[in-house]
Amino acid sequence: MSRKKESGCGCSSIPISVILLFFGASYWWFIHNGNLNRIVDYLTSQLPINQPVATPTMKEAPSSYEPIAKLPQAPIVTPTNLPQAPISTPTITPTATPTATPQLPLPQTAWDKKVIRGIYLSRYQVTNNADEQTIRERVRYYRAQGFNTIIHGVWGNGCTMYNSEVMQQLLGFKSCPNQFQDKWLDWMIDEAHKQGMQVHAYFEKGIKIDKNSPIFERAISKKWIVPGVDRTYAGIEHYVLDVEVPEVANLFKKISVEFVQKYPTIDAVQWDDYLGYHAELPGKVDRTAFLTKFVQQMIGEMKKANPKVSFDICHHNPYWAKRYFAADWLSWKVDRVFIQAYNDANFKEELNYAQNYAGVAITDYQFSRLKELIDNNKVKSILVFPFSGKPEETAVKVKGFIK
Repeated sequence: MSRKKESGCGCSSIPISVILLFFGASYWWFIHNGNLNRIVDYLTSQLPINQPVATPTMKEAPSSYEPIAKLPQAPIVTPTNLPQAPISTPTITPTATPTATPQLPLPQTAWDKKVIRGIYLSRYQVTNNADEQTIRERVRYYRAQGFNTIIHGVWGNGCTMYNSEVMQQLLGFKSCPNQFQDKWLDWMIDEAHKQGMQVHAYFEKGIKIDKNSPIFERAISKKWIVPGVDRTYAGIEHYVLDVEVPEVANLFKKISVEFVQKYPTIDAVQWDDYLGYHAELPGKVDRTAFLTKFVQQMIGEMKKANPKVSFDICHHNPYWAKRYFAADWLSWKVDRVFIQAYNDANFKEELNYAQNYAGVAITDYQFSRLKELIDNNKVKSILVFPFSGKPEETAVKVKGFIK
């Protein structure tokens, strides 16, 4: 009988126990020699990779162990061709200590706003026997009373209140009789400027003299004075020097030039209504034209010697000055005019003029007018003349009115 050919490996004839033993031994061999991992890695590399696609609503958080710093950062782009704004370092102001608290400036009063707050000092009220300390203390005193200008007499009654070479050459003596120290005016100007003040040189009495003048006898003998006696002010008799006489005109011109050269830092020169000829003088001679010519020449020569010095006058209003004193000061080419309002009966009229010029001058007998003048912003400056002859007391009264 023929046999059929067997297919397969013939495993069906192998006992089950042998097969289990074979697989157990193989498993032990793969595990202990790392071969299982190699086979798994090989099989995994051959499989297709299917990565999840993130939807718009998904947010992938970093792994719990990955530092935040390792997340992708947006690149920082610094333009290289754009202008860079300068970097300013803030200024640090030190904090003030309680003992260094800054003081706020006090608001200006109506009086403080006046351009010139001046007080007149006659020739002998400060200079007699006054040393440097006294001069400087007096300047500071008037500053403390609210004044910013001292108008001090430097000439009067035909002589100077300083040692003058012109006086010595023309008249044979160097000054008015007085016990002043040679540097008194230098000290006054210096201290005033340190205090923020000005000094104006006051040519007191102008072209008028009295019988006590050191040049009176000479003036009479040489016919330097016009005929008659000037009684402009009751109880005062004056004799008026004639500027049409060349010697007289020359004296004043030389004195003016000498003064502004000797004291180059003086702020101003001021003449008053004594620069004029009263209409009631005998003969009724009109001296207006020649007085104008003389003053123009004197100012011109003074300005040539020292152009920085202001030439001022304190006179009657232009109508009264020309009508009654031959003083056509509108034609004199002066720098500043202060209207003299000493006649209280005409005060309102004078005030109308004063508002159009540099300011007004009053006496210490007119303090009832002071508040009105201080409050009037059209009155630019106020000058006070101590008619009582007591300037220190006058200054205190003014300060009282200011308060």
